[in-house]
Amino acid sequence: MAEENKDKKDIEDEEDALSPEDIDSEMSKAMNDDREEEEEKVSKVKGKGLEGVVEGIQGGLEDAPLDDQVKTSFLDYAMSTITARALPDVRDGLKPVTRRIIYGMATMGMWPDKPFKKSARIVGDVMGKYHPHGDSSIYEAMARLAQDFAVRYMLVQGHGNYGSQDGDDPAAYRYTEARLNKLSLQMVRDMYKNTVDFVDTYDGDGQEPVVLPARIPNLIINGSQGIAVGMATNIPSHNLRETFNAIIALMKNPSLEPVDLMEYIKGPDFPGGGIICGRSGIKHYFETGSGNVKVRGRYHLEQNKDGRTSIVFTEVPYMVNKKLLAKSIMELCANKTLEDIQSIADYSDEKTGTKFTIELKKNANVDIVLNHLFKYTKLQSSFPVNMLALDRGTPRVLNMKQALELYIEFQREVVRRRTVFDLDKAKARNHILDGLIEACDNVDEVVSLIRGSKTQEEASIKLKEKFNFDDEQVKAILDMTLRKLTGLERDKLSDEKAGHEKDMLEYNHILSDAAYLDSVLMKEMQEISDKFGDDRRTEISDIVTSEEDEDLIADKSILIALTKNGYIKRMSPDEFKMQNRGGIGVAGMTTKDDDEVSILTLSRTKRDVLFFTSVGKVYRVRGYQIPEGSRTSKGIPVINFLSLAKDERVLEILSVDAHDQKYLVFVTENGIIKKTSVEEYEYINKAGKIALNVREGDELFSVKATDGLAKILIGTSNGKICMFDESDVRSMGRTATGVKGVNLDGGKVIGLATSKEGNMVLTVSSKGIAKLTPIDEYRETSRGAKGVKTLKESDRTGGLVTMGVVHGDEQILIITDGGTLMRTSLTQLPTHGRYTSGVKLVTLRDNENIASISILPSDESIDTSAKESDEKAAKEEEQEDSENKIDAALTEMLHRSEGDGGSDDGSGEDDDI
Repeated sequence: MAEENKDKKDIEDEEDALSPEDIDSEMSKAMNDDREEEEEKVSKVKGKGLEGVVEGIQGGLEDAPLDDQVKTSFLDYAMSTITARALPDVRDGLKPVTRRIIYGMATMGMWPDKPFKKSARIVGDVMGKYHPHGDSSIYEAMARLAQDFAVRYMLVQGHGNYGSQDGDDPAAYRYTEARLNKLSLQMVRDMYKNTVDFVDTYDGDGQEPVVLPARIPNLIINGSQGIAVGMATNIPSHNLRETFNAIIALMKNPSLEPVDLMEYIKGPDFPGGGIICGRSGIKHYFETGSGNVKVRGRYHLEQNKDGRTSIVFTEVPYMVNKKLLAKSIMELCANKTLEDIQSIADYSDEKTGTKFTIELKKNANVDIVLNHLFKYTKLQSSFPVNMLALDRGTPRVLNMKQALELYIEFQREVVRRRTVFDLDKAKARNHILDGLIEACDNVDEVVSLIRGSKTQEEASIKLKEKFNFDDEQVKAILDMTLRKLTGLERDKLSDEKAGHEKDMLEYNHILSDAAYLDSVLMKEMQEISDKFGDDRRTEISDIVTSEEDEDLIADKSILIALTKNGYIKRMSPDEFKMQNRGGIGVAGMTTKDDDEVSILTLSRTKRDVLFFTSVGKVYRVRGYQIPEGSRTSKGIPVINFLSLAKDERVLEILSVDAHDQKYLVFVTENGIIKKTSVEEYEYINKAGKIALNVREGDELFSVKATDGLAKILIGTSNGKICMFDESDVRSMGRTATGVKGVNLDGGKVIGLATSKEGNMVLTVSSKGIAKLTPIDEYRETSRGAKGVKTLKESDRTGGLVTMGVVHGDEQILIITDGGTLMRTSLTQLPTHGRYTSGVKLVTLRDNENIASISILPSDESIDTSAKESDEKAAKEEEQEDSENKIDAALTEMLHRSEGDGGSDDGSGEDDDI
């Protein structure tokens, strides 16, 4: 029965339920009723002078068009975001949230020498007192100040997990701790000396600074990133020491142009280092406030045991996530954009730093892989600079000079206001001291007067009437203890007053003399720079992609060194100090046991450098593109920037000045010579170009650029030099082999020179014996001859290893097969006849021989102290001179009987190959 009643009730409920159509009808009716009620309220106030007021809602509300209201409200929001949220102030480089964090931590006493405190406490305090916009924004901003990979100079010292560059978030603020670090003290230094203005906090319950005193140029050294409404800022970090140097230079010389500041601030200095490619982007944002800087990772190559090459990146561009980087590289490998990568591994940790390793497949072309990595991944990234900051509340795009000038003016104001505060304080203290000193001078009367008073108020009145003290002086006298009344204490008060008077003179000098104020400011800046300055982390490289960048590169001399195993670098000749003839040299580049320097060439940064290889090809780069190294560094493999094939070796390096040279003259090890117009080598792509055809079993030995009117000199290991007119060699095409240049007679070619290079022939033997001989002493032969004798060989001299043509006032750079390098002047080398031995040029170590020389023009920088010969060299020259007199006599005899030297002058006259 109960079940039947239940079923009946369910059926009745279903009959009472509304259908979907009924529900829609009811909702529509309710909405219409609401609308009519609202219209009735509005109609009641019309005609009563209360148009726009809606009765029954809230007094004072107005009825406004929606589009106008949205525009007004959005503009208010936009301005609030721009001026009070997303953009930094040019004076302290801080956004409101970071300024409040630093100020809040300072007011909490969280100094570097105090214990860490929970981040939750900091976040809560800052949010409750200064920044009521949510805890997450405060903690994220604070955590960033403690991340060494995010900011160049951290302002907060964190304790705990504060995240990583690979996208790992910081631990929750209940776990981490923090405190201010030492550098952040400079941000709040002098804050309580009325150096900045304070305003009420959001709830009127306290005050906060409008800007921090910022004794460091935080906007420049730490940069800033922020997105407001319709505008964004992206300022890179810079080196603190360089920035202070630029500020001081600008204060001394306000007429400096923005580009002049690049002499002091080299460019951005990112927290993670990296290499900036070129200077045009830096120059552009220094001048205009906006630009684009290309940054690539720093890498080196490692050879694995199985012969594979690994590219190891020890630095990556700013804020590049290595996890996402690895993922993007794997995607490029999957779609065949990168085909030569075997594996990727990230061995980075806190101890070793960044170590992102890319292992290549066997026989992979490292240069091509690197180019693709830089082209398709964030291992080369662009940093778009937009130096937008608030200048007295107005957003402005500032160039580097404007940003520094505004900071300088702010610091002048800080020092000025601080000085006024200190001066007022000193005046007030001296006023108190005047009263105390007078009280000490009249101690008996003062004590008697105070003892005779029933109350403190009575004593105060009597002291004022008797000594004309004011309230502050009377208070200080009444607070003074009895021990202050002694004579010794009186002297201390006098000394204190004298000290304040001296300080007041200093303060008045600062306030009355703008130049002196600047000197005080510059001194303080230099002290901060000396204390907190560090070396650059980001390298500015001359690897450029646009021609205009070359205008920013200094045109200077460079030495290019290449080893037999293919390691190359460029150096400044100034790295090698001059030594006297007969010196032992210094350690040159670091090489492996089985390696030695094979080529040493002088060039310039803005000159074309041609690389000729074992397969007859030529490659061209600009001098500045060759990687720079120190005197003792190993260099990098030449395959890193030349697209060499497997087993292709660089045999000769030639510096070319296209303005005064018409031909290239080639000589092979087997004495074959060829002359080709330089116009045939005008266009050389990255893959190189065929330069000459070399016979099997032969190799290119040397190349010289000529004007077509010179005499050619070819030296051989037989101690002979064959000299003939350049016109004896007709011009040929690139792919030609050449004609016979010299009859080697069992020897080999050891040198190539032209008469345009000077009027003296320099010869150097394997044992370091050298001499200069007038070129006129060499009889001209025809092409293909054996040549004439130029060296009297002995056990002391060894064989002839190199020769050249000079003026005699140049410098010479000598390198041995043991890596020793010596720079000396040819003015210390005496002139001797052809068939003589010469004098000792360099003292060689055991089992060491001359490997190569490079001649530096006389206009290169010379260490004048090395022009003087030492006593040892003078004695050696004396001993050798007697021997050379005998040699000179033999030379004249040989002049008369030299038919043997050119007995085959006519050979090879028309032996084109």
